[in-house]
Amino acid sequence: MQLQVSNSPFIQEQAELLNSLLPSLNETQKIWLSGYLTASLSVSNSSSAEAPVLEAQGGGKTISKEVTILYGSQTGNAQGLAENAASKLEGNGFQVTISSMSDFKVNNLKKIENLLIAVSTHGEGDPPDNTLSFHEYLHGRRAPSLEGLRYSVLALGDSSYEFFCETGKQFDKRLEELGGTRLFPRMDCDLDYDEPASEWLEGVISSLSEGQVGSAAAVPAANASVGEQTSYSRTNPFKAEVLENINLNGRGSNKETHHLELSLEGSGLTFEPGDSLGIYPKNDSDLVDMLLMELDWDPEETVKVNKQGELRQLRESLISDFEITVLTKSLIEQAAQLSGNEDLKELLKPGNEERLKEYREGRDLLDFVRDFGSWGESAQEFVSILRKMPARLYSIASSLSAYPDEVHLTIGAVRYESHGRERKGVCSILCADRLQPGDVLPIYIQHNQNFKQPKNPDTPIIMVGPGTGIAPFRSFIQDREESEAKGKTWLFFGDQHFVTDFLYQTEWQKWLKTGVLTKMDVAFSRDTDEKVYVQDRMREQSEELYEWLQKGAAVYICGDEKNMAHDVHNTLIEIIEKEGNMSHADAQAYLEDMQQNKRYQRDVY
Repeated sequence: MQLQVSNSPFIQEQAELLNSLLPSLNETQKIWLSGYLTASLSVSNSSSAEAPVLEAQGGGKTISKEVTILYGSQTGNAQGLAENAASKLEGNGFQVTISSMSDFKVNNLKKIENLLIAVSTHGEGDPPDNTLSFHEYLHGRRAPSLEGLRYSVLALGDSSYEFFCETGKQFDKRLEELGGTRLFPRMDCDLDYDEPASEWLEGVISSLSEGQVGSAAAVPAANASVGEQTSYSRTNPFKAEVLENINLNGRGSNKETHHLELSLEGSGLTFEPGDSLGIYPKNDSDLVDMLLMELDWDPEETVKVNKQGELRQLRESLISDFEITVLTKSLIEQAAQLSGNEDLKELLKPGNEERLKEYREGRDLLDFVRDFGSWGESAQEFVSILRKMPARLYSIASSLSAYPDEVHLTIGAVRYESHGRERKGVCSILCADRLQPGDVLPIYIQHNQNFKQPKNPDTPIIMVGPGTGIAPFRSFIQDREESEAKGKTWLFFGDQHFVTDFLYQTEWQKWLKTGVLTKMDVAFSRDTDEKVYVQDRMREQSEELYEWLQKGAAVYICGDEKNMAHDVHNTLIEIIEKEGNMSHADAQAYLEDMQQNKRYQRDVY
């Protein structure tokens, strides 16, 4: 709708300026402008014309320069962004308190005037583990009125999942329901979160700084270019040389698990047991060539691959820069706007949500193009809505103290059939089929403070890691061997067959012999008529396991969240209920208390 003097409060010159500006803005810019105008209006209604250096007056009330940042993070991304926000805010003269939601004392919530939340969404719309208690409190009857609160939410997620950024959306909505006022609109970030997170922080600082002396010069610091970074990081990955690439499974196994050793020499990168390694992979060139054949575009045509205008040939960009193996709802919606395909528009109509969800399952970009055709009038328009290639995270399987200047990974090759075609995991098959010693991989360290050994080395630990979930516990034990930690250790490991799938068998046997590993229970599901899993071994050892818990043992779980981790969680509750002679509710509370005190930690995917 065009603005006119007759339908708006603007004069002709203002209306013409707005009509020329608004159509050129993208969604992010509109959100930022909305927040800026809201904050500006608040300041314009101020009852005081003057503002001291550390405070501004708004509506007769002091606007505090104190900011609280709470984060909820499963893998460390939200925590890293929260810490970056704290640093930038302090650089702009704010007094910042930062805490994980699990460590935050909820009674202090009513005292806060400025609250920033950085939170990821885990699994199928679930809050991260270190968010559960605060999430429950805020959505419960005991949640206080927050009419004096100004807040903003940075939500992280993965648009390939149905409940994208769900936890952030829930917090944003609930804080409003409790009376809070947004100082800047919620920003929902996909896996490539750097630019939107930077825009959110810039908007937040602008809103917080409105009317404060000296704020104008300080705001641009929030948007410092990632290109200025000198250390290796997520946005500036290190090219690590491959030292070893070994298949751990024996001949005849149904699985293919690769042990990868990479050199960190010259990188300056460090990590602790429990951290992860991010790898930026490349797409299978055969899949890219099939896609290009279907598109019938020139593989050597040049396209822009980022906002900085970097140019690359179409084929190379589809191999290196864009994700082509996952169909997100956002991609399909944007493609429909650029396409004249009526069947595609029908798929997106209200009431067809389940049909759309079913279509996305197990299909990739090649399927989509074959079913609905390409979109846009050029290769540039086609790639403009593709999601950037996200990094793949793997739990680190080695200790830096045991292997200086190296990092080891345990990667299971993903191969399956779907809709009449063979499918391959992007990164896992790169490592399994196309990676040789001497090759290099772009990598970075993903620190994860939510999966760490006890600070007291005498604390006993129980580790549950079937399949590739064994990776971080190899790191734990190597580290404990090097540090000569005295606490007892108990490992539960499971896979399909003892003969072919006992990952790192000789190492575990050595550690059992030397006493670094106190106890080990294994479950090989396909070696017996009745399938046996790690949770079955835990039940068999329930009395001793509960005794370890009573003596302060910490429990760690790594692996598949949907099935294994869920079953192990329920098994722990069963064991506590049975051996502790508790009600089911009391057993749940026991485990929740362990989680709150960092005695129950999970690295699940």
